[in-house]
Amino acid sequence: MRSVRQCSRTACTRAAVATLTYVYADSTAVLGPLAHLAEPHSYDLCADHAERLTAPRGWEVVRLTPAFLDAGPTPDDLSALADAVREAGRVRPAPEPPSVTETARRGHLRVLRGEDD
Repeated sequence: MRSVRQCSRTACTRAAVATLTYVYADSTAVLGPLAHLAEPHSYDLCADHAERLTAPRGWEVVRLTPAFLDAGPTPDDLSALADAVREAGRVRPAPEPPSVTETARRGHLRVLRGEDD
C-alpha cells in the first residue's frame, strides 16, 4: 500500500509524489518517483516543489520522470485498507486463566480442567 507521506519542505502539507536524493561525489541531485520506503537521507517532495526544484551552482539535476502527478488510490490500496479493517475487527480469544489446564486434545477440540475439578 502506498503511504501518505507529506512533502519534506517546511510548512508544506501536500502529499509527496517524488523523492529527491543527492549524490555528493558527482554533485548531482536526482529527482525520481516517490520511493516505496522513506529513507533518512532522501527528501519527499510534492508536485509543486518537485517541479520548481533547482540545484546549487555547479550541480546537475537529473529528473527520472518529466512530470510528477499524484495518481490517487489504486485497487491495491483499497484492498490493503480492507485487509487492515478486517484485521482490526477480528475477535481474539481471551487467554485461559492460570487455574485451567488442558488435559486432552482431539482435532480442534480441547478438554480443559480447572483447579476445582
